[in-house]
Amino acid sequence: MEPTESPAAAPVQPGADQRVGQTLIGAGAWLVAAVLAVGALDIPSDAGYAGVGPNFLPWLLALAMGLCGGWLLWEAYSGGFRQLEPPSGAARGDWAALAWVSAGILANAALITRIGFVLSCALCYLLAVRGLRAGEGQPAGGVRRTLQDGVTGVVIAAPVFWLFTKMLAVNLPGLTGSSWL
Repeated sequence: MEPTESPAAAPVQPGADQRVGQTLIGAGAWLVAAVLAVGALDIPSDAGYAGVGPNFLPWLLALAMGLCGGWLLWEAYSGGFRQLEPPSGAARGDWAALAWVSAGILANAALITRIGFVLSCALCYLLAVRGLRAGEGQPAGGVRRTLQDGVTGVVIAAPVFWLFTKMLAVNLPGLTGSSWL
C-alpha cells in the first residue's frame, strides 16, 4: 500500500487573487530597491580603504533587492510561487493579542526616557508575551505569571543595557545617573 500525502502538505496552486498578491510582493521588492538606490545617490563615492567607497554597500543591497524583486515577479508570472505551503493559523487575526503587543511597543517608546531602558524593555516584554500567549489561546496568567514575566524581562534587558553602556559606550537612557540601571 502506498503512503498518501495529507491534504495540508500539498502545495497550493495560485489563483488569480494569489497571483496579484505575489506580483505586489515582487513590485514591493523593486520599490524598496529603488528607494535604496535613490538613497545611495546621496552617499559620496570617494574610494576609501581597499578601494571601495561608503556607497558600495547601499548599491550592493539595492542591486540584490532588485534581483530578488525581479525573481519574485518572474515566479508570479510563470505559474506562481512554487511549493507554497497552505496558510496556517486562524482565518482571522486576533485583535486582542495585537493590542497587547502594540501596547508593549508603544509603552516602551513612551517610557524609555522616563523609567530607563531596563524597566521600559521589561514592560514591553511583559505585555508582548501576554499578547503572544493570548494569541495562541493560552491563559495570559495571573499575578504570579505576570511577576515572572516582569523579572524575565529585567533579566533579558539588564545585560543588554550593560553591554551597550559599559562595553560599547552607547548611551542608553537609565533610571539612575550611575548608568548601572
